[in-house]
Amino acid sequence: MGPCGLVYCLGSNTGIGKSTALELAKRGGRVILACRNKDKGEAAAFDIRKESGNNQVVFMQLDLANLKSVCSFAETFLNTEPRLDILVNNAGVIGPGCTEDGFGLAFGVNHLGHFLLTNLLLERLRQCGPSRVLTVSALLHCFGNIDFHLLASQKDVVPSQSTWHNFQGYCNSKLCNVLFTRELANRLEGTEVTCYTLHPGVIHTELCCNMSQWLRLLIMPLAKLFFLDPKGGSQTTLYCALQEGIEPLSGRYFSNCALQHVGAKGRDDGLAKKLWEVSEKLTGLSQHA
Repeated sequence: MGPCGLVYCLGSNTGIGKSTALELAKRGGRVILACRNKDKGEAAAFDIRKESGNNQVVFMQLDLANLKSVCSFAETFLNTEPRLDILVNNAGVIGPGCTEDGFGLAFGVNHLGHFLLTNLLLERLRQCGPSRVLTVSALLHCFGNIDFHLLASQKDVVPSQSTWHNFQGYCNSKLCNVLFTRELANRLEGTEVTCYTLHPGVIHTELCCNMSQWLRLLIMPLAKLFFLDPKGGSQTTLYCALQEGIEPLSGRYFSNCALQHVGAKGRDDGLAKKLWEVSEKLTGLSQHA
């Protein structure tokens, strides 16, 4: 791998995000840890520099729950980093609450934050091609759905903050990741930028920080079925970042380092296009088009 600017959205200071950043740092890439918490982000960068022997690992502050922070991060990144070869959208939050902009937390962070950041950095990715965009989804995307009428009225894809709807909101946001990647691939066809979405095997410690006690009880049995340790969970991300020859599979979904099929909703080009157009309006991108 040559010179590499690598962005981690949220979670690169712990778990799978940190494990993936470490493995890429060991390969000599320049790694940017984009995290909300400054102290934890700087500590993670220090740990990775020490363990990898690579001094090109730096922290930059980014709060995906705040669209102004996303814009500020992108501006700073573009002004200071000449390359961006791999963009990893790694955030995955679940739980009650809203973003600074009033969107449901899971939808706002897991989808809208990634959507806006990727679009703001897309021209740099084109300039550095061949380049890749990875968006971490989850197997639970198969339980997701998108209610655009609800989104228009409540700025969320679930009707309440109940424990069940928090879980459903996470599933919905992960479906958004799959659809976002599909539409992004359609829009990037013919360029040297490819994109992939994946199920990494997320460990429960990363997801549980915003959960209620009841939601943790719901998630833990699923964790034993679907989730891996950080090193194991990072393998599919590394595969999509580094594997040669997968460019014709742009827009597709991977799990266990292999191509996987998604359900009908995840293959719906019309739904993917509509989500993109709605997301442009919600993030303000349509005003600058």
